[in-house]
Amino acid sequence: MSTHVSHREVWYTGRVQGVGFRAQALQVARGYDVTGFVQNLPDGRVYLHIEGAGQEVEAYTEQLAKTMDGHIRSAEMRDFAGVRTTTDFSIRR
Repeated sequence: MSTHVSHREVWYTGRVQGVGFRAQALQVARGYDVTGFVQNLPDGRVYLHIEGAGQEVEAYTEQLAKTMDGHIRSAEMRDFAGVRTTTDFSIRR
């Protein structure tokens, strides 16, 4: 894996806590060459940090949105490039 990768941060709003969102994010990640983490935020949103090749990051976030369709009301995204900071995909508490 390259040390310089695409990063995407996403803040999901809607009915995204208590519906298995983090578990689904982990399950979807297994099908892509990505690393990162997902965690619930105290304000009711879910935060996702994903890293990998640009096309993998894009494909992963599109698939997660399809998988969780009906629960996500909005998603605020921020993309940037940088050094890889994660080695796997995990759920953070």
